[in-house]
Formats: sequence, structure tokens, C-alpha cells
Amino acid sequence: MMSRFKIASEALGLDEEVYNVLKSPAKQVTVSLPITMDDGSIRVFEGHRVIHSTILGPSKGGVRFDPGVNINEVKALAAWMTWKCAVVDIPYGGAKGGVCCNPREMSSGERERLTRAYTQSMIEIFGPDRDIPAPDMGTGPREMAWMMDAYSRTQGMTVNSVVTGKPLVLGGSLGRTEATGRGVMVTALAAMGKLKINPYNATGAVQGFGNVGSYAALLLEERGMKIISVSDISGAYYNENGIDINKAILYREGNNGSLEGFDGAERIEGSELLTLEVDVLIPAAMEDVITIKNVADIKAKLIVEGANGPTSAKADKIINEKGIIVVPDILANAGGVTVSYFEWVQNRLGYKWTAERVNRRSDRIMKDAFEKVYKTSIEYDVPMRIAAYIVAIDKVAKTYKYRGGY
Repeated sequence: MMSRFKIASEALGLDEEVYNVLKSPAKQVTVSLPITMDDGSIRVFEGHRVIHSTILGPSKGGVRFDPGVNINEVKALAAWMTWKCAVVDIPYGGAKGGVCCNPREMSSGERERLTRAYTQSMIEIFGPDRDIPAPDMGTGPREMAWMMDAYSRTQGMTVNSVVTGKPLVLGGSLGRTEATGRGVMVTALAAMGKLKINPYNATGAVQGFGNVGSYAALLLEERGMKIISVSDISGAYYNENGIDINKAILYREGNNGSLEGFDGAERIEGSELLTLEVDVLIPAAMEDVITIKNVADIKAKLIVEGANGPTSAKADKIINEKGIIVVPDILANAGGVTVSYFEWVQNRLGYKWTAERVNRRSDRIMKDAFEKVYKTSIEYDVPMRIAAYIVAIDKVAKTYKYRGGY
């Protein structure tokens, strides 16, 4: 995050004062959470919340429950949220939270106690006008419902707008589940238009078949693209005639969330998916999957980053030299935070939008953001990634100057 931020700041001619303000998180909170486990023992978990910036508005960002959570990861992800919100022009700053735990090894009751304890410890941080959490790795609508309830109890009233990604009955938004994957689809099609790639003649590979990857694959397939490979935690699957994405999704749902044993494609090595000869490659799983080790073998014409940070900074240089266009993460997967913003707006209005309205408005925001980043990349003669940072940093820096420091 920092190396790209530095390159973009230099291209933009950002003065040192603003650079120093924007590179440092505004607030970092680390808490210890003693939780009674089902067997009666007490375990202490470490939780974090980093507020990177509130220059554009209240901070916004997910909460992840994962064994790998640490303060440096949370700091980088919080900064990415600042740039993500700025690049799609929504009035939020960036934040991120996490608890170092393994939710897969915890019962529902243990997860609920942990979620409520974490919320309670952040009561002075969270708030619909201060800091608005959302789901991330290891958390979902159920955890958001617990968070909203725990926060609401301290306020003596229901406060729907304190979190986003809630179940629909609690004020969640229609269109939120598929929003990130939909944003990936919109930006992929916009980039294909610039490259004169016809979706009906195009092939794609999607790494990661979770919420983001499966919806991106399904929506691109609906628009004519042939998805020849997908992968999840169980491995990668390949079919040169195209995989039936709907069939794969239904299989995954009936198979404990895994594609293990899926018969609509042959099994290949997980790493092989990244180097297939396709028009569009969508890494939508983990960070750092395109690295200096495999970047030379990538044959895609276009990479659309569904995951956060799937390409290492060292690999960027080789990708640019190869002439591969990358729609960067802070643009490509910003559909999720855009519809989270719509959820917050609906909660504040006390009025629900239709799915059509949500999709229409998010598609427009994503297309506008793509065009702005593309135009900036031509104007500054930089790759799309650096252009996205330039657009975001410029917006936050100008706002900071208007508001004024001390």
C-alpha cells in the first residue's frame, strides 16, 4: 500500500505536509477480549480497529475474524478503504477492524459472545456518524446483526445505520450480497470496451469462488463471456468449453460451501489457473497471489482485481512491461462499499430502495469512477493502479486543504 501511495503522491506532486498526514492512520485501538468458551474456560482474544482517515466523512470498513489478523494488516486495509471510498466519490473515510481468532473452530455462541464483546469495547469508536463497520473475512450478516444489537442496547434505541451488510429484515439493502461481484463485472466490461474485446468472444478465469468471485463469474457469463476456470479452497477446475456457473454455485451451496468433487470441469492445480490463456483474469481470493514468481507466466490481456491486494508491488512493474491492463482493487471491488453506502443512506432515510434502483445507481458510480481513472491514467501516463491512487489521493488532499489542519 505504502509503495504505491508514494509513487502516486510523487506523480501528483503532493506536498510533504499532506503526504505525512495521509500516510499515517488517524487512530489505532487494540483491545483484549476475555471470552467464556463453551467448556467454561476463558480465552483472551486480541481485537483491533484502525481509523485511517475521517477527512471525507465517517470512517468505513470491515471487521475480519481470522487467525492471521495483526495490526499491520489492519493498518494497510484501513488505508485501502480510504482510497476505495475516495475513488468512487462517496463521503466516507477508511477504517478496518479485526479479531485474531479462528471462527471455524468456534461455536455460534462463542462467536456471538466475541462479537458483542468486541462491539462493547469499541462503543466510543463506532457510530453512524463516526465509524461504520461491515462484514469481512470470517464475518457476515449474522455478526453484523449482533453488532447492531450490542451497539443499540448502549444507546437505548435501535440504530440500524451503525453497521452495514446486515440481514434484510434488520435494514440491510437489496443488492448488497452481489454488489462487489457486480462492480467487478461493470469495471471488467468497461475495460474490455477500451481494449475492443467483445464479451461474446472472450474467455475468463476466476480465482476464488466466494461471494465476490462467484457473482462476478455469473454476471460476466450472463453477458456472454465464457468462464473456463474457477477455483476455491479445494482446488481449481477447468473446462475449455466453459463452466456452467449457475450449476457450480448450486453445487457449492449443497456441498458445504466447497467445489470439491464438482463434475462440470476437470481438476487442475490451483496455481495453474493464474497462467491460463484467457482474455480476463479475476483474482478474487487472497492478497499476494500474483507475485514476482509467477507474473512472467501470466497470459491474460486484462486483470480485474476482485480481492484486496492480489498483486504484489514488485509484480506491478513486470505486468506493466508486458502491456497487461489492470483494473486495480481499490476501483474494481469498490462496488461493495458503494452499496454499503446506499444501505446507510436508506437507514438514515428510513426508506427502502428497490434492487433495480440500487443496481442502477451502483453501476453508474462504478462506470463514472472507471472513466475518471482511465482518463487520469492517460493524462499522467501511468498504469491504471497509480491513476486510481492519484484520483483518490487528490480528492482527500483537496478536502484536507479546504478543511484545514492545525
